[in-house]
Amino acid sequence: MPDTGPKPTSDPMPTDPSSKGAMRAGPVPGRSAPAYLRIAADLRERIMAGDLPPGGKLPTEAELRRRYAVSSTVAKWAVSLLKSEGLVEGRRGSGVYVRVVRRITRHAAVRSARGGSGSASPFARDATRAGHSGSCEHESAREAADTRVAVRLAIEPGEPVMRTAYRFLADGEPVQLSTSWEPVALTGGTPVEWPEGGPAVGVVPRMDLIGVRVDEFVERVTARPASPRECQALVLPQRGAHVLLIERTYLAAGRPVETADIVFPGDRYDLVYRLPVD
Repeated sequence: MPDTGPKPTSDPMPTDPSSKGAMRAGPVPGRSAPAYLRIAADLRERIMAGDLPPGGKLPTEAELRRRYAVSSTVAKWAVSLLKSEGLVEGRRGSGVYVRVVRRITRHAAVRSARGGSGSASPFARDATRAGHSGSCEHESAREAADTRVAVRLAIEPGEPVMRTAYRFLADGEPVQLSTSWEPVALTGGTPVEWPEGGPAVGVVPRMDLIGVRVDEFVERVTARPASPRECQALVLPQRGAHVLLIERTYLAAGRPVETADIVFPGDRYDLVYRLPVD
């Protein structure tokens, strides 16, 4: 059926709704911006304000056409942009809905404290507090430290390290990736050489078990676009997805004993730090 509604006077369309220019976050585009960007910005603002709540249905394509006086193509591009940002999801035969995301709060200080809850991992405790059932997949192997890892562990490149890759899940949904490295010179031949399946869970309790007292940890938090591998592992949109990266290193009397890269989808986590004032 032809679209008889008024068309925008100036609506340059990119060849891809998730092109570099379309994906930049920022203020609501002005009237000179392409119509699909203005529509996406308006819907995004309504989602953030709660006017379109999690689980709520987005206006249909026909409703968007009438409300904004645009063509079907423009309405589709606007919704496609919101999908690529992970804000909405399509449900076959039903429509497009605002995604429901239950965030997990990561309390950094609590995670690294001594003691804790028996054999439960720090992630499992975080997930339980958020009302999720936490689980993880992991794989450990010895390898030679590359230059980047060697610098972070204050060892020589090529020295053996234990590398462990994790994928953490909440209610079966992947929500976190982590890769850790420990010097084999420190843990080799001890009950905690292999990070999982030993008599203690978590870096601090494991190191305590072999008489290495962790007294400090450093975390560096940055945000960046997700890699294709991360998008696949975390089930993120292949375009426009961003993640939070924590580079974490545990130290004992100034000596690094473990370092890790921890990757979170930006919309699924709150990072909380509580630190003493010197």
